[in-house]
Amino acid sequence: MPRLETATETDIESQPTRIEHDCIGSAAVPANVYWGIHTLRAINNFPVSGITVSDHPEIIHAYGTVKLACARANRELGGIDAYQAELVDRACSDVIAGKLDDQFPVDVLQGGAGTSTNMNVNEVIANRALELGHYPRGEYEIIHPNDTVNKSQSTNDSYPAAARLTLIDASHTLIDSTRKLSASFSSLSQRTMTVVKIGRTQLQDAVPMTFGQEFGAFASQLGSDAALLEQQHEPLSVVNLGGTAIGTGICADVRFRELAARHLATITGLPIRPAADPVGATSDVSDFVMLASGPRAGLAEIQLPPRQAGSSIMPGKVNPVIPECVNQTVFMVMGMDTTVSYAAQAGQLQLNAFEPVMLHAMLDGMHMLARAMDTLRERCVNGIKVNKEVGMAEAMRSSSLATSLIDYVGYEKAVQIAKDALANNTTVRAAADKEGSIRPEILDSILDPRDLTRVY
Repeated sequence: MPRLETATETDIESQPTRIEHDCIGSAAVPANVYWGIHTLRAINNFPVSGITVSDHPEIIHAYGTVKLACARANRELGGIDAYQAELVDRACSDVIAGKLDDQFPVDVLQGGAGTSTNMNVNEVIANRALELGHYPRGEYEIIHPNDTVNKSQSTNDSYPAAARLTLIDASHTLIDSTRKLSASFSSLSQRTMTVVKIGRTQLQDAVPMTFGQEFGAFASQLGSDAALLEQQHEPLSVVNLGGTAIGTGICADVRFRELAARHLATITGLPIRPAADPVGATSDVSDFVMLASGPRAGLAEIQLPPRQAGSSIMPGKVNPVIPECVNQTVFMVMGMDTTVSYAAQAGQLQLNAFEPVMLHAMLDGMHMLARAMDTLRERCVNGIKVNKEVGMAEAMRSSSLATSLIDYVGYEKAVQIAKDALANNTTVRAAADKEGSIRPEILDSILDPRDLTRVY
């Protein structure tokens, strides 16, 4: 099916149409699309970013899954009949399978807390179901977007449920990329565990360590990030289906909440459960704010694999282009995080109306960060080489080696030896030898950077 460009009034006038109506009036909808008048209104009302819901197919597939669970719950409760349920079930399956991804032209930056997306989904499922039953699109007396597909639901409970499924799905890619990057740093750590360098705090010399210890710390941090992301699956599995408009469940069967959650759990295999406080859950987006992760990068004494010429004028110059690209990606993600934070703070009374921009920002950020991690791993970390001679030389010249003298000469005298080494541009070993309190053979032992790293 060819991708449909955003429809304009001129476009619609130039092609076959069908007439649909809503509370505002009637309008001509292109006859060949599955969406309807509510989607048409949104197309004309929100020409903002040029990024459509179709650009985030995960949202579409997740929403189809939510509608499928709701249809099965409604069928079980008698809210829709068996024939309607069968057609809607098949239409939802087509949405989940990605067969209708091009039918969601609504801008991601939309008002109404996602109502336009919800109605876009309702209309597409209704018209696809009608088509499967050999009825013309728009024959809503048979299957209606609101009365059938949206039965016992509101945007305010179905959109958050779809958003949560979307984020769980998208997080798998980010978790996988994070773990792969962690594994690369772990491998690099093992290869360089005995190669000495100087550690740094406040960007100043600290005490000796090994490259392996430093890279191992990066691996551990990334592993912790992956675990934290995975832990968010549990709270994100709490949904408020059946809470409808503000969580009170108006227009929904009181049994719908438990039943819809049960069907959604069966379909997805996730530990889906209904929110304990439906009213509170309708306006609470704190779980979205908890999603965060980011890569770390190293400092100095290492050789990055050359990837491209670094200058248009300086011959032979090679820049660290991969880490620079990753840095810029992280800056972008930080901006997206700010968007999510401000949107989360802006919830009003019983609803946060800004979930669409939060979901868009998080999805873009997660995908971008995952690609950046893969790039860093494949084109940088896997090819890093350490400079043993430079690492050891800097460790030997560091005045911080005076720390190891404290047990022998006391803090005050160790400080003076460090000062003398800096003032005379010499090593702590030479300054301590000149000071004369410790025998040379003992100095050789206690000032060996390899021993100070505690790697045995």
